[in-house]
Formats: sequence, structure tokens, C-alpha cells
Amino acid sequence: MRILVVEDDPILSDGLRTGLSLTGATVDAVETCEEADAAIAASRYSAVVLDIMLPDGSGLDLLRKLRRRRDATPVLLLTARDSIGDKVSGLDSGADDYLAKPFDLDELAARLRAIVRREGGRAAPMLVHGSIVLSPADLAATVDGRSIRLSRREFAILTALMERPGQVRSRAELEERLYGWQEDIESNAVEVHIHNLRAKIGKDAIQTIRGVGYRMGAAL
Repeated sequence: MRILVVEDDPILSDGLRTGLSLTGATVDAVETCEEADAAIAASRYSAVVLDIMLPDGSGLDLLRKLRRRRDATPVLLLTARDSIGDKVSGLDSGADDYLAKPFDLDELAARLRAIVRREGGRAAPMLVHGSIVLSPADLAATVDGRSIRLSRREFAILTALMERPGQVRSRAELEERLYGWQEDIESNAVEVHIHNLRAKIGKDAIQTIRGVGYRMGAAL
């Protein structure tokens, strides 16, 4: 997952970035509605964690703006405003979930996984393609029931491919999933990760569509 955190408290923002990164997510962080709007327009995010009270306005106004322009990016509101009325207002403004501060990081991560699953049309917590099973909750992977060790970025690529196994993912799409703004992208990084994945899950598990990108091979 690539997550955008919109939070003006620098300590909380850094904590979210670090904590969500440990769950396998790639995380970008901004402090204002204006920065968030620009980031969402420029990049594809799996989900947005959005505070309501921001220095240049209300996160709810940003949320309504996104929904008016038919941007369906899942949004989780993370805010100190925890009355029933606040929750109802947030959800009716287009939020996919609402979590009050203080919060537990594991719960936040689980809620993000849930809204990303729903946006992708999936209900099951596991990703399954033939004999390959991924568990995003604990970054675990098995092939034919045998546990395999994947790096965070290998797991992210395989997740992206298994989310829509019949769809070709371009190198640019995969790079977006792997790298945040402040990370340098090596020119052949995706190819190296694909090579390593094939060595671990089978050489025919991932197909190269020349000039286009990659997709999962036939389920075995």
C-alpha cells in the first residue's frame, strides 16, 4: 500500500510514517489541505489518513472536494473530534472510516487494510493465486504451504500483482507503490525485485508483457 498521511502535528506525523512503514506501507506525509490536494492529484494512493483540523482549513472540505471530482481514493479520518455527530458528519461527507485520537497503531493499520480491500472489491483478508497465499496483516507469504521470506518491496510488488491478477501493471505503477517522495528510485529496481520474486515463487509465476509491464501467470 502507498498511504498519504495528512497531519499537521509533526510528532504524530513522524510516528505514523514510521509505524505504517513497519506494516509494509510506503508513506508520504503532508501538513495542509493544499499540500494534500496536490499530492492526491499527482500520485495514486491506496488510502489517505486525514486529520480534520488542519492549518489551512477543514479536512472535511478537502474530502468533499475529492468526492465531488469523483476521486474514490479510500479516506480514513483520524481526529480528536470523537462525538457521534462528528463521526456521522465525517462518514456522510464521503469518508470510508473514522478513528478517534488517541488510537492504537495496529487498529489503524487493520482499518486501512480493510478499506483498501473494500475499494478493490475483496472481502477476504488473504490474497490467493493458485498455490501462492499472501497475508498483508503480517507480511507472510506461502507457496504450496511452504513459508517464504520476502523483502518489504518484494511483498509490495507481489501484492500489487495479486490484487488484480489478470491486469498488467506497468513499471511506473509498481514504482509508485514502492517509493515515497524522498526515496531515490534505481533505474532497474522493479526488474531486480521481479527477478528475485521468480526465484522464490517460481519462474513462471510472473509474466513479462514486453513494452507494457507485468502480470501474474496462470494459477497453478
